[in-house]
Amino acid sequence: MPDIASVAAGARTFLDHCRIEKGLAMNSTAAYRRDLARFAAFCGPDSPPPGAERVRTYVDSLYAAGLAARSIARHITTLRNFYAFLLQSGTIHQDPLIALVPPKQWHSLPKYLNKEDLQAILEAPDRATPLGQRDGAMLELLYAAGLRVSELCQARLSDVELNLGFIRVTGKGNKQRLVPMGEPAARAIRAWLESGRPRLLRRRASPFLFVTARGTCMTRQCFWKLLGDYGRRAGIQRPLTPHVIRHTFATHLLEGGADLRSVQVMLGHADISTTQIYTHVARSRLRSTIDEHHPRA
Repeated sequence: MPDIASVAAGARTFLDHCRIEKGLAMNSTAAYRRDLARFAAFCGPDSPPPGAERVRTYVDSLYAAGLAARSIARHITTLRNFYAFLLQSGTIHQDPLIALVPPKQWHSLPKYLNKEDLQAILEAPDRATPLGQRDGAMLELLYAAGLRVSELCQARLSDVELNLGFIRVTGKGNKQRLVPMGEPAARAIRAWLESGRPRLLRRRASPFLFVTARGTCMTRQCFWKLLGDYGRRAGIQRPLTPHVIRHTFATHLLEGGADLRSVQVMLGHADISTTQIYTHVARSRLRSTIDEHHPRA
């Protein structure tokens, strides 16, 4: 049994458990760390893990601070997982969150781009330059395989099989999946590897597929900024994020007739209910489906 005398000590042990034993992604562990740091500061870092009444007071403080329902729900999920770990380790004998109800959330439809706007973004980088070749290859791969931004930035040379048209992706929980890519993405990556990447690295070595002018791995924050710049260059004024391109990938697949299960596998969703946010596209095709296939249409 781990020695957990305080919230802070329990948080450290829980985060080690998430990182080493559960193999959670770095971003997920970082989110847990932020939430538990706030919880420990509220309780007092030397205080033992509190019971139900104190936990409810903490959740009330999140509402009072004006946090969005989605953020509060994430905090509650963090606490549920934390207390489940304490219960399993024998530190506590009753779950104080068992009767706690998370806030109701509005499920907004995913934002995505039409084919014309997407094409304008793909054509925005100047592919005559090394940076333009890199950015063009990243944009092509992001759309071709529907990657998360962390999966894109952490992709390694050994992950890409250009001749077969596949990329090996390491997603959440260190789970790997094979995702096919189209010829435009493979062609852009091949041009980057043959020309742009060697010119940026200047004989330096790197295991990563996409690198910066300093020879380091591309960061999520840097790519977010690049994507926003290319979006404005393409005439798109609304906020543009890597996840919008991921949503676009899934939406365009379903518009083309792909089944939801295949999209789930390619996106790396553990539960198909996560993928079902894209059924707004399937609903838009109901009329044509009836007209085409029903004998009494």
